[in-house]
Amino acid sequence: MKYIILLIFIITLTAIICGLTLDLEYAQKLIGGGVLGLFFIVFPLFSWYRWKDKKMSDYLLNKENLDKMRDSQKRNKH
Repeated sequence: MKYIILLIFIITLTAIICGLTLDLEYAQKLIGGGVLGLFFIVFPLFSWYRWKDKKMSDYLLNKENLDKMRDSQKRNKH
């Protein structure tokens, strides 16, 4: 999966660079397609790939996690 994400990232980056450097009729479409590919394909796929096996409750600020943070801060001060 990470190779697919890397391939799509390289394609979109190449489209943006070609759109900026080459003098073509459709240069703005290359730039726009590259940006859309990055934000609507690469970033969501990357986020899903990195977070798929993690528990979201570990990263949320709920009462239990706040209590753990306070306890660890108290232990570090003393």
